[in-house]
Amino acid sequence: MDTPDGTDEKERQDTGPPQTKSNDFPDGGLRAWFVVVGAFFGLFTSFGWTNCVGIFQAYYQTHQLRDLSASTVSWIPAISMFMMFITGPFVGRLFDAYGPHWLLLTGSLLHVFGLMMASLSSRYYQFILSQSICSPLGASMVLYSSFNCVATWFRQKRALAMGITASGSSLGGVIMPILVDHIITRHGFGWAMRICAFLMLGLLIVTNLTVRSRLRPKPTALTLTSYLKGFTDVPFVLVTLASFLYSMGMFIPITYMVTYGEHVGMSTGLAGYLVSIFNAASGVGRILPGYAADKLGNFNISICAAGLSTIFVLGLWLPGHSNATAIVFAAAFGFSSGTYTALSPALVAQISNIHEIGTRSGALYAFMSISALVGSPIGGSLIGAADGEYWKLQVFTGVMLAGGTLFYALSRLYLSKGKIWAKV
Repeated sequence: MDTPDGTDEKERQDTGPPQTKSNDFPDGGLRAWFVVVGAFFGLFTSFGWTNCVGIFQAYYQTHQLRDLSASTVSWIPAISMFMMFITGPFVGRLFDAYGPHWLLLTGSLLHVFGLMMASLSSRYYQFILSQSICSPLGASMVLYSSFNCVATWFRQKRALAMGITASGSSLGGVIMPILVDHIITRHGFGWAMRICAFLMLGLLIVTNLTVRSRLRPKPTALTLTSYLKGFTDVPFVLVTLASFLYSMGMFIPITYMVTYGEHVGMSTGLAGYLVSIFNAASGVGRILPGYAADKLGNFNISICAAGLSTIFVLGLWLPGHSNATAIVFAAAFGFSSGTYTALSPALVAQISNIHEIGTRSGALYAFMSISALVGSPIGGSLIGAADGEYWKLQVFTGVMLAGGTLFYALSRLYLSKGKIWAKV
């Protein structure tokens, strides 16, 4: 018989000692919050670094890869995002079966090694291999292991704990662009990448020492059926479709925020700070709405955040053509998209058996990887089709975000059985 947390009685009897029962969420305590601290640093070094893609898009277009089109250069961050997410099903399944230890260790080494190799790169294919494949492959192992471990320690406070964890990526996105810009100016691109890699190595040591899953691993065979099982569940299908569309709209502004700022007349230095403004606001959007979601419902807050993102793009970014508008949009969109990033894992955990959270999260992120792969190149093509203007890109972004909002609303209505004012 199912229990409120998504487990059945057999699981409750077979999962070992009390401290490892799947329904026995501590929802706090020193050990649980140490996991959050370590996961925070894990997100800082993984997704926080990925949030800096706008800086590299602008830098490569004017330096090492200045002979290539914006659309061609955009494949570097696009493939990087794709690798971060497409590995989700595989990494998630390994997490469920074997736990986080070897995933964190292997991921840390690959991530740092990829950045070191990027520091030596000067050709397009070298950036693809180092910055778009090796580094994000390792970062994805750190990302999923960190998020999934936090979910095993919290239930009532899960959205808050995951929001704090996710804010690590925002802090990374604030600090890293400024750090990279200053070091490049003083010591060159190579040393900027190496110094960042050493910084991440130190933080990842903390992550490896503190992040642990509360549950015992359950080794099982990696089968296609295990991945497809979630797609027989209507709420999971609707959440996946919502995430696919929303991600398509979210990654485009992140990639082109800096170049758009320069397009409307910003200095290169000021435009570079748009990424930091975006990520600073994103950090607030990952913590405060997370607290509200524990009180009002994860789906309710997610719908509000997705709807606000749509309004900010179509009502602010599209009609605005000034420095002030670009800055306000970076902050506003950072806040709303930060809420989405923080609550996505909480949504999956809410509608899933806790022992399947790695597999289901991975399946969700695999679909998001398609958005990450094609979104930025589509954006570059739309800029070219509009003779260098951004309005087609902005309209496309708004439509994708609106579609994501619609499917979040449908999933919420399905779960609440049509009740408008329910906490979901």
